[in-house]
Amino acid sequence: MPYDVIIIGGGPGGVAAGIYAARKKMKALIITDSFGGQSLTSAAIENWIGTASISGYDLAKQLEAHLRAQQGIEIVEGDLVASVAKKDGGFSVVTKGGKAFDTKYVLVTSGSRRKKLGIPGEAEYDGKGVVYCSTCDAPLFGGKTVAVVGGGNSALESVVDLIPYASKIYVMVRSGAMRGDPVTQEKVKSHPQVEVVWNALPQEVIGKDMVTGIRYQDAVSGEMKELALDGVFVEIGLMPNSDFVKDLVTLNQVGHIVVDHATQQSSCPGIWAAGDVSDVLYDQNNISVGDSIKAVLNIYDQVKKGFSA
Repeated sequence: MPYDVIIIGGGPGGVAAGIYAARKKMKALIITDSFGGQSLTSAAIENWIGTASISGYDLAKQLEAHLRAQQGIEIVEGDLVASVAKKDGGFSVVTKGGKAFDTKYVLVTSGSRRKKLGIPGEAEYDGKGVVYCSTCDAPLFGGKTVAVVGGGNSALESVVDLIPYASKIYVMVRSGAMRGDPVTQEKVKSHPQVEVVWNALPQEVIGKDMVTGIRYQDAVSGEMKELALDGVFVEIGLMPNSDFVKDLVTLNQVGHIVVDHATQQSSCPGIWAAGDVSDVLYDQNNISVGDSIKAVLNIYDQVKKGFSA
């Protein structure tokens, strides 16, 4: 007998969806590599509603425990979805581990992955001064010197997030121009705490126990230079984890699944999406949770009607 819904992803949105699906007595399966999503590496999350501060690790453990406390929910952990294909009455979901499941509906909450610099020291100091979410971690850098790597809107928004906290902010731009909104550019460039470093090609994150600086090459002169820092905010974009449904649903230019934001339904009947993998305006845990719950409630409406994809 097929599942009513398979939920793909174990971040806050996927867990919320699993809890609501279980409480609605739906036959539900959640498939995830691990729990917690991108927040897992955050040293302190201070905008998770109802909790003043919590580490990403502790949040992941709480989410998993809450999910496992539900009766009826089935969980496949330590695996990723390789493909989703249409079949009579629903979909076939196949994992990279070779497991196959049939379901009436699919909810994609697989999130996105941060683009990495791919330079020495980045992985070593991830969570030790190298961070990927200014909204989450800016308050941890009060009175500190930081660099924001990137020249697009996400980088500029990170600078705005950091201005109330950091004492000095370098913006490292790979070229001689920024790509972000002109109004935000002017706000950033004119602020006394901010210094733009043009034509900066990051080469290595340096540190001891924590980040102490970044080494970069001047793209014009070729000269190698260093900045003394307490933190490096990498803001060079996100990549949605949507490849396994790319042939079934409409994606935007970046690869996000385009949804009806009233219901979270995609262009393919029977597939919903929520969180960072969807074309949501703001990538936030709390928003992902709300949108995922909205999607499950809409799926439950379809289950009651007896609709099948």
